[in-house]
Amino acid sequence: MEDNLKKRFWEVDSIRGLAVLFMIGYHFIFDLTFFGVYNLDIYALGPWLFARITACTFIFLMGLSLTLSSSRVELSGNYFPRNLFKKYFMRGIKIFSLGLLITLTTWIFIPQEFIIFGIFHFIGISIILAYPFIKRNYLNLILGIVIILTGIYLETFNFGFSWLMWLGFVPSTLQTVDYFPIFPWFGVVLLGIFFGRLLYKDYQRQYKLQDLSSNLLVRSFSFLGRNSLIIYLIHQPILILILYFFGVVSINNFF
Repeated sequence: MEDNLKKRFWEVDSIRGLAVLFMIGYHFIFDLTFFGVYNLDIYALGPWLFARITACTFIFLMGLSLTLSSSRVELSGNYFPRNLFKKYFMRGIKIFSLGLLITLTTWIFIPQEFIIFGIFHFIGISIILAYPFIKRNYLNLILGIVIILTGIYLETFNFGFSWLMWLGFVPSTLQTVDYFPIFPWFGVVLLGIFFGRLLYKDYQRQYKLQDLSSNLLVRSFSFLGRNSLIIYLIHQPILILILYFFGVVSINNFF
């Protein structure tokens, strides 16, 4: 049993790794547009859908992965609800703290559009909020859909206050390069939890799938997927350094 609990599901890691590549590609184009090197409307339907599909993949798999980690702990024989909550709470605080670091960094370098509540802030809060839903089934499906629809509805309005922007009440003055409010995105987390419990019950794949884990391409994607957090954290500075090295951007772009 212990060896079985140590295994990883290569399809989950590889899909996340593919999303990493999509993310890097989108952010590279975003950087070229942001610095005025390439004229592309990133808010047009095509780029907008590409960005949203990539984000949905990441967030959905985050919810699914929470069910996997919960099952692993429960089946190990060391399951204590308080300890599991502490684990999620500490992980959430750690990732949210990275979000605060990104807020500070973007406030220094791009103060006109700095990140207030971006993907790291959202993931950190969502890991903590997800704990009561880990063992739920159809409640996650229903509530997930409701939260997504509510968030889409809220996006049609602008509000004159900013203290609830983290929930999805978009202030009329908001200008930021990264924004992931609880509504609608936490609904995607709940859908990930629902399908995680459905497709990987008791840490076992509930469907047949040809084993491609030894395929070189799959292994490469899986590597990216297993290290997605650190890649997400460092890829933008690396992209900007590359653009700086090739003379595409200069230090004046930041001040």
